[in-house]
Amino acid sequence: MKEFKNVTVIKKANIYFAGKVTSRTIIFPDSTKKTLGIMMPGKYEFSTDEKEKMEITAGKLTVQLLGSKEWKEIKGGEYFYVPAKSKFKLKVLEVTDYCCSYIK
Repeated sequence: MKEFKNVTVIKKANIYFAGKVTSRTIIFPDSTKKTLGIMMPGKYEFSTDEKEKMEITAGKLTVQLLGSKEWKEIKGGEYFYVPAKSKFKLKVLEVTDYCCSYIK
């Protein structure tokens, strides 16, 4: 999907890690939401309440899910899932564009 139609965009940015990770929240007519953002190179750890699908639209990173010792490389055009009530670590290797879908 290259574009979203009939959505509400929250103007206030979500800013993390001193501005190295930013996103905007998109809300759909059925109340589901996504965030669209950019991550600068660096190491980050996030926690989740809901299950998430992280689609990497451009860039490259490695991800380590909670409980795993393995780091998996993800690049533009690929995605990964994060379980609800979990944490994950990222090593962003180059500027990365992403879309995060929250799954209930």
